[in-house]
Formats: sequence, C-alpha cells, structure tokens
Amino acid sequence: MLVVIFVAALAVLALVTRAGVFLSERDHPARGTMVEVAGGTLHILDIGPREAAGPPIVMIHGASSNLEVMRQPVGERLARRHRVILIDRPGHGWSTRARTEDSTPEIQARMIEEGLGKLGVRSAIFVVHSWAGALGGRIALDYPASVAGLVMLAPVAYPWPGGVGSYNRLIATPVIGPLLAHTITLPLGLLLAEPGARSVFQPQPMPDGFVKNTATPLLLRPREFIANAHDLMTLKAAVAAQASRYAEIQAPVTIITGAVDKTVSTNIHSRPFAAAAPNVKLIVLPDVGHMVQYAVPDRVVAEVEMMISVLAPGAEAAAH
Repeated sequence: MLVVIFVAALAVLALVTRAGVFLSERDHPARGTMVEVAGGTLHILDIGPREAAGPPIVMIHGASSNLEVMRQPVGERLARRHRVILIDRPGHGWSTRARTEDSTPEIQARMIEEGLGKLGVRSAIFVVHSWAGALGGRIALDYPASVAGLVMLAPVAYPWPGGVGSYNRLIATPVIGPLLAHTITLPLGLLLAEPGARSVFQPQPMPDGFVKNTATPLLLRPREFIANAHDLMTLKAAVAAQASRYAEIQAPVTIITGAVDKTVSTNIHSRPFAAAAPNVKLIVLPDVGHMVQYAVPDRVVAEVEMMISVLAPGAEAAAH
C-alpha cells in the first residue's frame, strides 16, 4: 500500500512539474535568436546599434540564471550606445546542449565562439559574471583573437575549499537526479526561489520582483536544473586545470568584485587572478556582495565604457 501511495505521489508531482514547465515557458518566452552550433543551440539576444563604433559587448551570466540577469541592470544601458550581445549559456534559459555532460568552460567556450562567429562577431569585450568568470578566462585562453577585453564581475577562477551543495551532487547523479528533477524540484524550488535569491544578494537587498522579472523559474525545469548541477559539479576541476595558464592572457582585464561576497570569495578568486594575469585592473568594493551588476551598475557601465575608450578611442566621440 505504501508503495502505491509513493508511486501515486510521484505521478502527481510529475504532472505538477509538467504544468509548471508549461507555465514558466509561456510566461518567459525566448526573446532572441536561436543559433545552431555543434553540440546544441544558443539563444542570443542582440541589442543596441549594430553600427556603433568600437567592439561589441558580449555579456554572459553565471550559474542558476540566464541572460536576463545581465540584460536588466547593465545590458540595456550599454545598448543605448553600443552593440550588446547577451547569451544564455548552453543548457540555460532557452539555449540547449545535446549532452548534459557538456558542462565545462572549455566546451561552452567552443560553442559560444562558434555562435559569435555565425553572427559575424570576430572580436568583442566580454562581460562575465560568477561561474562565467571561468568561462571568460577560458575564451581568452583558447580564442585570444576573439577577446578585445574582459570585464569580470565577482568571477570564479580557482579551486575553492569544500563543494557546491549536496543537492547538486544528487541532481547530477544518474537515475536519482532525473527522478528528483522531474518530480519535486520545481514545486519545492518555487517555494525556495525567493529566499535563495535573496541570500545571493546579501548584504544588498534583492530588487523587488527579481525572481519573476529575470525568468528565474526557467531554472526549475528538469533539463535546465540538471544542466546547472553538472555545471557546478564539474567547475572545480575545470578551473584547477586552466588556472596555471592565466599568465597567457594578453587581453586587458578589469575585475569588479565585492569585499564581502559570501558566494565567490574575492581572496580565493579575484586577487590571485589579478596577480597571475599580466594586464589586470582589480576593483574591490567595500560592503558589496556577489551581485555586482545590481549593486553598482553605474560603476560596471563606467568601467566597460572606459575599456572601450582605450581600445577604440574614437568610439566615445562617435557615440554622442
């Protein structure tokens, strides 16, 4: 009898999950273009004037999110004067990847490089946040001609003590992970999304309506939740493998990070990266946490503009 009840409960949760996926995708449809690359499809939102002077700006989000967390606080502002290309990382938002295991910065860098090539983008300034710090570093290492400059916001760059949460390990486990993802993850995640997001913002307050306005419910879809878990589970080994190469990065780098970031430690990641790479400007802001683009959007925009003015001196005047 208990087995029957258990199976029935799983069936109900599976139906709830399917309904939740339908509603979240209806409420947060793709806004950009789908670009086919080897291993998946990239959802790319290309905004701002195409004819703008200076290199385009490519913005890439971190874990547990999508391109909206880069578009709203700074992307749209930069797009008033520059071409801005926002990308859902493979497996996130509306981007897909054929293999869930294609979770490393190396693989995702190849996919993004191919996608940008299909848009005719040969060189850009990359603005990357959190998990994508490792991705931005990898793109600069593997495709140096594509990176005119790199702006890193609270970046992950090195191995860290500890893990990434037992639930990520469970979700990345064969059989068990998909079972959980297709039953309890979405209904439970809807309850925990607000407090979870709020903790990442600390000590800054989370903006009103952040979860809904940034399409965060898309993360709770089974295929994306599993992909996100794999991204997190493979990241530590990935940065360990690439960290010794950071001295090879020749592009100018600006790092903006918070001194009290409890999600990605400035001392473990940003400071060592600044010491390793040859051309880094490190900005450590007191009393700022992990969501730098929301905490100090004016500073982020100003630093990107400054990099553009150095790389393309005529761009500043042409934009007015």
